[in-house]
Amino acid sequence: MPETTRIEYKQELTDGLEKEVIAFLNYHEGGIIYIGIDKSMKTIGLTDADGSALKIKDRLKHNIAPSCLGLFDIQIQEKDGLDIIKLIVASGPEKPYHLPKYGLTPKGTYLRIGTAAEPMPQKLIDELFSKRTRASIGRIRSNHQDLKFEQLKIYYQEQGKPLNDAFARNLELQTESGDLNYVAYLLADVNTNSIKLAKYSGNTRVDLIETNEYGNCSLVKATKQVLDKIELENKTTAQITSSMRKETRLWNPIALREAIINAFVHNDYTKEVPPKFEIFGDRIEITSAGSLPDGLSQEEFFEGYSVPRNKEIMRIFKDLDLVEQLGSGVPRILEHYGRDCFKFSDNFLRMSFPAAVPITSQSGNQVSNQVSNQVSNQVDLDKLVEAIKRTLQGEPYQPADTSLRKYTEEARDLSETSIKIIAFCQTPRKRKEILEEALGLSNQTKNFKANISPLIDADFIQYTIKDKLNSQHQKYVITTKGKVALFVRNYQEK
Repeated sequence: MPETTRIEYKQELTDGLEKEVIAFLNYHEGGIIYIGIDKSMKTIGLTDADGSALKIKDRLKHNIAPSCLGLFDIQIQEKDGLDIIKLIVASGPEKPYHLPKYGLTPKGTYLRIGTAAEPMPQKLIDELFSKRTRASIGRIRSNHQDLKFEQLKIYYQEQGKPLNDAFARNLELQTESGDLNYVAYLLADVNTNSIKLAKYSGNTRVDLIETNEYGNCSLVKATKQVLDKIELENKTTAQITSSMRKETRLWNPIALREAIINAFVHNDYTKEVPPKFEIFGDRIEITSAGSLPDGLSQEEFFEGYSVPRNKEIMRIFKDLDLVEQLGSGVPRILEHYGRDCFKFSDNFLRMSFPAAVPITSQSGNQVSNQVSNQVSNQVDLDKLVEAIKRTLQGEPYQPADTSLRKYTEEARDLSETSIKIIAFCQTPRKRKEILEEALGLSNQTKNFKANISPLIDADFIQYTIKDKLNSQHQKYVITTKGKVALFVRNYQEK
């Protein structure tokens, strides 16, 4: 694709990078800069892409005002066998952005016009400055200054990014005067930001059957708690036929995770209203405070143009791998759900995703037995057990039992080591636990590939976090097929 208002190619890292980034920050759609590709779209490549990425981050951190941390994403990619850099720049919420050494003048302030970064007229600079958002949570002083951040430090430590004594300044948790800001308050170990997750027996808010309160703690911890709870609620349904088994989650896990993260990152906390999560009999609703950011249309929103409302939170969530890249959330949701799932109002954004099957009965507080059986263990194990008994005793396969033939044969062929792993994973287990405690092996990749990976591929065990396989919280748990395998082996032994 040739250069456009949103795409810029640079053969190498030059002194003009900041000017191009500022132009995209001031442009209402943001943009993308490819470094290592010339103007004719020929791939030139970079000899030290990692080093260039570090230089870019440092230059943008120190050479652009106001701070653009959290508004750009640096990715090293391979094209035509060569390394290039893809620099994604979001439209900034605190326009106009400029080069500090030239101040708010046309010499230091730029705007994307066509395929070039042009000096911004002084009149427009003054107009944008007068409209600059001054009520952002980064500028609001926290009423509490004796805040602790042990939870945040632990999360950074787990990512191999320990925080030093200057973390409050580096993570923009301070106002210009040096006081802790409202971002710091939201990320502190203790606060009054409460997150509600409610569950109803029907399709309205009449019969509340469960309410959970997360929060009053670091926003990162609250986010992880909500993700974990909804992962448990997002059960798997299965339809067994004579020839196949079709499994379906209540909601697409990738889209659901993106929606939850978006609600936390883009919520308008200046209204002191946290995001809300509600599970109904036929859908899940996720509501965040604040409508679309100024200058962003619904069409641009759906196309993935990013205007982070809370760039400080966005930056921290990216550091902790909760956010993968700028502008990826909405397009990922739209891969599985339509635009009509989004409802916009003057003060709120609500996402409503229909469930694959009904979750609860339409009246009273009792969970429907039919649905409970359907989503609990994927299939009725008692019926499977009876069918396998007949099979092992030499009876002919009935049409309803055809799908069990492969289960039975594969179970007979499993090694003792595999059976030991499957049995161990009746409770969700981490990789280290399986290798070291169950098998007495070291926690090395070669041992994982030799012993655990084949069982995942064969569907005897499965990931507990299916949309982020490399999560540090990843565990492995037995599947229905694994339960069948254990029964077959135990029955044979008897």
